[in-house]
Amino acid sequence: MTQRLIFSALLLFLNANLVFGQGNPSANYPAPVQGDFVVRGFQFESGETLSEVKLHYRTIGTLQRDATGKARNAVLILHGTGGAGTNFLSAQFAGVLFGPGQLLDATKYFIILPDNVGHGQSSKPSDGLHAKFPHYDYNDMVRLQHRLLTESLGVNHLRLVMGTSMGGMHSWVWGEMFPDFMDALMPLASLPVQLSGRNRMTRRMVIDAIKNDPDWQGGEYKTQPVRGLTSAIYTLLFMSSVPLQWYKQAPTRDAADKLFDQMVQSRLRTTDANDMLYQFDSSREYDPAPKLETIKAPLVAINSADDQVNPPELGIIEQEIKRVRRGRFVLIPISDKTRGHGTHSLPAIWKEHLAALLEESK
Repeated sequence: MTQRLIFSALLLFLNANLVFGQGNPSANYPAPVQGDFVVRGFQFESGETLSEVKLHYRTIGTLQRDATGKARNAVLILHGTGGAGTNFLSAQFAGVLFGPGQLLDATKYFIILPDNVGHGQSSKPSDGLHAKFPHYDYNDMVRLQHRLLTESLGVNHLRLVMGTSMGGMHSWVWGEMFPDFMDALMPLASLPVQLSGRNRMTRRMVIDAIKNDPDWQGGEYKTQPVRGLTSAIYTLLFMSSVPLQWYKQAPTRDAADKLFDQMVQSRLRTTDANDMLYQFDSSREYDPAPKLETIKAPLVAINSADDQVNPPELGIIEQEIKRVRRGRFVLIPISDKTRGHGTHSLPAIWKEHLAALLEESK
């Protein structure tokens, strides 16, 4: 097993949501600017409050306004479960979209990459509150994103909201919660209905594996509850697996064992059990289905046929997209280029649909 193959497989792990660092030093777009925004006295939908919620973010480019003061070039890109804004600074993503002449050319657009609450460098359970941290949900996360934009960055309108996996689900919520705030929406690797069936069951596997480990100690562990955390990671491997590619990368028993061990150990080194538990539990109230007709902006939803988190045989989105006035659905067929659920982070495969959406929503 070569280092290149191992690295490629690790990029696929957990929906391609590994953190890639602070940026590509050879990138041909403006350097990201990092910052923190603190929301004071925030009340979550659960009724819980937090005296200070810190949201970490990165921006690329310069905000532009029209003569009326309306922001015209802001793009919000939202990461998946367990990820962070740095996910989009990879060569596979930023290198395809943010450079000169590319679709989201950062000399023309103002790109915003937040770390959601519970993720990255934003406020999260592992900061010290552990299981006493408020039980946030997707509506809370979107409300905090909106406050970051309006109160800290001065963004009163978005050219585009797009997101991957959990970020894709947030895109649907954005379209309903703030229907006049954006020109276009692109949810990737998501469904616009509450999580049920296998998707919900696998999330329960993650949550229950951690909570049922005696070493979790109600969230007050001194060292990570390794048994429960390892079981949870096994579930994630199943959720985000790509049978065709993984067979090609590990075509023998020994190669498969080595690759498996590499992926599990890599995740164990970087995961906190409470953070993981909260991240997967935050989807519990997600259900945009009742209000799909309220979405006003042009919307293109994109899934891939080898996505085991949102398998195409369910036929859900084909029906639900009919309720979105300006909605369209694209199913990318399986190929040597697709990477299952992780296809969401490979714009080389779907950028033509982004180009069409940007043109339609001018």
